[in-house]
Amino acid sequence: MIENAMKSIAAKTCIRFVLRRNQVDYISIENVLGCSSTVGRSGGKQQLSLSVNGCVSHGIIEHELIHSLGFHHEHTRSDRDQYVQINWQNIPEASAYNFQKKDTNNLNTPYDYSSIMHYGRTAFAIQYGKETITPIPNPSVQIGQRTEMSNIDIQRINKLYECAL
Repeated sequence: MIENAMKSIAAKTCIRFVLRRNQVDYISIENVLGCSSTVGRSGGKQQLSLSVNGCVSHGIIEHELIHSLGFHHEHTRSDRDQYVQINWQNIPEASAYNFQKKDTNNLNTPYDYSSIMHYGRTAFAIQYGKETITPIPNPSVQIGQRTEMSNIDIQRINKLYECAL
């Protein structure tokens, strides 16, 4: 599953994941609690957590690998307030960091509701079924998925890494 996700990214970008030999900086994919990755290159061993209990699916692996490439969640981008409303009252305090707005370089790309990096509308909800993220101006637009990188996800990776495909 991990190799397939890496190959999927490689097929659409200039990114190539290689087995570590003696590289000082590297991603260490580990079966630890939860699904997580540092955003961008941190230097040295960089742990990417993919718990076998819920994190080993194509879309989740791609999502975490894209974090390691330097991308934040779509719903945290600097201009997000024009596109989504964050419903803080339904987000547990311990999970609020997942929704904090970041100072992002959006690479002159449009907001992407269908990004693999976008949470779904009820992610981390305190109250089951209640929204933590509401799209605006159209609250019924579909948001978030963990199937495959969107076209805009691919475009952003290629722009950031100056891929000439």
